[in-house]
Amino acid sequence: MTSVERTDGAVIAGWRRPEIFLILVAIAMPLAFSTWQALLNNFAIEEAGFDGIRIGILQSLREIPGFLSFAVVFMLILIREQPLALLSLLLLGIGTAITGLFPSVIGLYLTTVMMSTGFHYFEALHQSLVLQWTPKAETPVLLGRLVSAGSFAAMISFGLIYLGLDFGGLGMKWVYLAGGGLSAAIGVFCWMAFPRFQARIEQNKSIVLRRRYWLWYALVFMSGARRQIFVVFAGFLMVEKFGFSAAQVTLMFLVNMAATIYLAPKIGFLIKRFGERRALITEYTGLVAVFTGYAFVDVAWGGVCLYILDHLFFAMAIAIKTYFQKIADPADIASSSGVSLTISHVVAIVIPAAFGFLWVVSSVYVFLAGAAMAGVSLVLALLVPHDPTPDKVSLLRQFGARPSPAE
Repeated sequence: MTSVERTDGAVIAGWRRPEIFLILVAIAMPLAFSTWQALLNNFAIEEAGFDGIRIGILQSLREIPGFLSFAVVFMLILIREQPLALLSLLLLGIGTAITGLFPSVIGLYLTTVMMSTGFHYFEALHQSLVLQWTPKAETPVLLGRLVSAGSFAAMISFGLIYLGLDFGGLGMKWVYLAGGGLSAAIGVFCWMAFPRFQARIEQNKSIVLRRRYWLWYALVFMSGARRQIFVVFAGFLMVEKFGFSAAQVTLMFLVNMAATIYLAPKIGFLIKRFGERRALITEYTGLVAVFTGYAFVDVAWGGVCLYILDHLFFAMAIAIKTYFQKIADPADIASSSGVSLTISHVVAIVIPAAFGFLWVVSSVYVFLAGAAMAGVSLVLALLVPHDPTPDKVSLLRQFGARPSPAE
């Protein structure tokens, strides 16, 4: 990665390179988050007495730190992105590790907010570092590899959870402790083992909102709204409607991750070859069909197939990131990465709780709403140029011109 050097200007050799750092932290994050995700529905129902309304409220609370992700730009005044990303990873790991120690409504709410703060700040910073440290032509490939590496870590995590719960007789609190603790340990290792890298372009230390990024903002907004249906209710459907145990949910996740490990790098190469426009159109067309399928599926194996397809289509969302990298001022990347998470969470705070009440009426309406959101995203994807540049950010000419220096 020629755009990155050590803060003291020294040449970096061997394994202590930026790409190795990015891969290791990409592995560490899902070790914690996948553990939290795999156990959440069963832990909430079996240990904390949750129903659809409470799980909706919990997921809304989980999204508040995501909504506040824009604040990461102010922290960059005091601390550089790389160490701040590692501190966020530690917070994610510790929050996950202690989740099982508080099997109550309030306890689960508090540990979720703690875990979520680390998760969302890490996501914003990790995305920023990838886009700053990687040449544009190679970003889709690297992002595909990072998704694959994260999926591999998640698969290992799910496999150990399955063995621990189904055969080892471990309690869920010990599984939470192991997953979160391992994630935090990798964060400590990265802090001690890697030098501090520095991007050559100084990042803006203020919130950046530009009119010419409007299509990217819209895609991010709809992606955040639509993703809540998947994250909150797809897994909940498997537990409530089909009676899946924690071990069965984990096994489903395991198969899901195995498919992603194989396909994510290929998706990255396809985006590099065919472009963001075609990738996004394919993703949203598929998601319309998947969410419609969720609404009417009546057999467990059908739900599992939809869940796996759903996750694979979401892997194509890396095209949104590479589209932004192609149209953006490089100095805007750090600020915009935090802003993008805030935009994606504007409705994420409302949707889980509101749709939790809708779920009580009928799960069909929840998933049909998800299909409608995917349809809106498809319309937006049709506006993405075949070859995005700062001069051409959309197919609507009045919004696609190069900005004036005053913007």
